[in-house]
Amino acid sequence: MSGALNATQRARDLDRLAASRPLDVLVIGGGITGAGTALDAAARGLRVALVESHDLAFGTSRWSSKLVHGGLRYLAAGRVGIAWESAVERHRLMTAIAPHLVHPLATVVPLLPETRWFAPPMFRAGYLAADALRVAARTPGAMLPRARRISAREARGRFPALPASVRGAYLAWDGQLVDDARLVVAVARTAAALGATVLTRVRAEQVTGDAAQLVDTLTGSAIDVRARAVINATGVWAGEVDPSVRVRPSRGTHLVLSAAALGNPAASITVPVLGMHNRFVFALPAPLGRVYVGITDEDAPGPIPDVPTASDTEVDFLLTSISAALDRPVTRADVLGSFSGLRPLVEAEGRTSDVSRKHAVTVSPNGVVSIVGGKLTTYRRMAEDVLDRAISLRGLDATPCRTRTLPLLGAGAVDPSLPAAIVARHGTSAAEVVATATVRDPLEPVVEGLDVTRAEIEYAVTHEGAHDVEDVLHRRTRIGLVPADADRARAAVEELLALALEQGDTP
Repeated sequence: MSGALNATQRARDLDRLAASRPLDVLVIGGGITGAGTALDAAARGLRVALVESHDLAFGTSRWSSKLVHGGLRYLAAGRVGIAWESAVERHRLMTAIAPHLVHPLATVVPLLPETRWFAPPMFRAGYLAADALRVAARTPGAMLPRARRISAREARGRFPALPASVRGAYLAWDGQLVDDARLVVAVARTAAALGATVLTRVRAEQVTGDAAQLVDTLTGSAIDVRARAVINATGVWAGEVDPSVRVRPSRGTHLVLSAAALGNPAASITVPVLGMHNRFVFALPAPLGRVYVGITDEDAPGPIPDVPTASDTEVDFLLTSISAALDRPVTRADVLGSFSGLRPLVEAEGRTSDVSRKHAVTVSPNGVVSIVGGKLTTYRRMAEDVLDRAISLRGLDATPCRTRTLPLLGAGAVDPSLPAAIVARHGTSAAEVVATATVRDPLEPVVEGLDVTRAEIEYAVTHEGAHDVEDVLHRRTRIGLVPADADRARAAVEELLALALEQGDTP
């Protein structure tokens, strides 16, 4: 089950698509929801193609907090349904679908001198409810232990940058992705391995409920494709594909700090925003020696940018909010980079932070089936729901959904002799990354100080559909989240990419 994506396979797929009979399903959008929908369709025996005008995980899917969380925030807001859905999908990802990409994350909620008297019992009640959902979802306590009160000493041991004045903390557990873009690539490659056609740099135009014109943005050539069902999974761009869809974008911003500046924490911290009972900021330990600080929730009206950017107000808000729980305030001088994503919220009144993260499936007057809203943790359920609707609407002959327990490429027991960093990003596919490498010094870092290897750059081209240096820096690896690191690595990545393309990218 290879699922290799590369330029050679892309050319074959385009030729085959132009010459073949109508598809069962055409999926537009190469984020996590579109990739999940293509995988579900392929697993049900449907003839499916996914097209993405840019690259896999180009949009919102790569700008998440990299969390697979059980919905504690939704419990606090009284949204038990979506909290339950989140807990169930977290369980599936951690135990069956992607255990190589999702790991337990310890979270410390510090009790500071300014913590109000009612906060500890409120935290305890919330964590008891969240643990009840974990038990109901059948996630083992050995994987996600129950929340408990811990001492100030243990809290600072897990997150050294907490102040000496901390009075203790609550310790809870949730799921964390190694990387959100890697999840999208794994889902898309698994779909390809099951027979789906996955095409990037292909734009869908003149979209109707049973057809679209597909334009190869690399060559400008176009083909007309028919499908029994067309699914719009383009997130915040859904209204551009189907004008009847109304999406309310909300911008979420994160800052990237050096882990060393915060004492190389082994856990995350969650800090209540002053004056708000259900709003928090957090600092998450991340790969490549980084910590992500997030998250904001701001209305983002107007044209949808390809790459959103943080506002000065958001940066200041995050620095001020997280500094309230640190022994030394962090400033703009500590910021290595930032990233912002636009959530495709269902159109609703009120503040974006109050708008439900529940997803919705709609059908346009011309028959296009769209999926909007939702969040990364529940992508599989979103894909199942939109495909169920398309199958029912178009009378497609499909087998039952299999993705609730279907492992992604890379899931399974790994070779302990392989480098830990490659295993963390690729799981069992790490063996293939090393075995197929033809570059000199395959296990050497692509640049000093980063644990991304030369072999992984080649593999991104030969197996993961990377077309250019931006795909590699920003989506197959996350080197690009720190602009200075991207500048240092760019020349080496360009050289390795050119070598892979020169030698031919067919694995």
